Amino acid sequence: MFRERLRNRVSGGSAQRRRCGDRQSALHAHGTNARRILDLIWSFSAVAAATWLLVMLVLAAALLRRRLSETTRSPLEHQERRFTRAVGSAVALTVLVLVMMTIASFFAGKSIASLSGTETLAVRITGHQWWWEVRYAGNDPSQSIVTANEIHVPVGEPVKVELDSLDVIHSFWVPNLAGKRDLIPGRPSQLTLIADKPGIYRGQCAEFCGYQHAHMAITVIAESREAFDAWQSRQNAVASAPGGEEERRGQQAFLFTGCALCHTIRGTPASGTVGPDLTHLASRRALAADTLAMTPGALAAWIADPQSVKPGAKMPRIALSADDLNAVVAYLGSLE
Repeated sequence: MFRERLRNRVSGGSAQRRRCGDRQSALHAHGTNARRILDLIWSFSAVAAATWLLVMLVLAAALLRRRLSETTRSPLEHQERRFTRAVGSAVALTVLVLVMMTIASFFAGKSIASLSGTETLAVRITGHQWWWEVRYAGNDPSQSIVTANEIHVPVGEPVKVELDSLDVIHSFWVPNLAGKRDLIPGRPSQLTLIADKPGIYRGQCAEFCGYQHAHMAITVIAESREAFDAWQSRQNAVASAPGGEEERRGQQAFLFTGCALCHTIRGTPASGTVGPDLTHLASRRALAADTLAMTPGALAAWIADPQSVKPGAKMPRIALSADDLNAVVAYLGSLE
């Protein structure tokens, strides 16, 4: 059953990615902030291209003029006067272009900042080496949602993303939806995300944060308000009880072999805070910050020897027999 659920989820995700037609690209904007940044990218690129073309034309004209006038040179005084006018004009044009680009950047930043305060939802993201902790605060503390490496947002609604780090400097970047924002320990920051169409958008830590920096990705899933509310309701629930003998054995192995010291599974004695909350692990699309797909084989490989998958990660190798490993995989696979 775990395999069947995963196949359905993966195939559905592939269809959504095809509809979006891109993956982690600032050149395919699907949000208000991202479009304003894209406008700046194209404007700056156009200015750079025009500058290069102008320089090449002036250079070509100078070479051609020199060849044609080798026998009829102007007096040195006239040449200096022309050079002075040319350099002066170039400096004036450069200053004008820089001022215009600065003004464009200012108004783009002001437009993005104007969205602050209009958010309908707040998400707190904490950077760790090398994964993302995601919290949705509820009116009642018991209704807070804690997940990892995956954000669900309603389409068309501004979402306030509060950012912080507990170890080193990270940088949150989902290029299809917004610009980068650094996570500096002790200096919380925030940005606003808006997804204007349903889809799955990949993000990445954009600041080198250690050995596994490249394997620190995050996924934003934009869905309708109805789908988001349904997801939120499922996430508020405690973990489902084991449904079979193998799952019960897996729960016992999880609780008494050290896993519970680092991970939380709400509804069980497991209450560790070092690693991600696993209450609804099987509902996520990937493992280890998008390093592995969420499949039974990948889950088994990650549990059996995480250091061979993500060297340097804080998750140690836990000695499990083959039967206990299969049981833990079955148990975790039931946590939707």
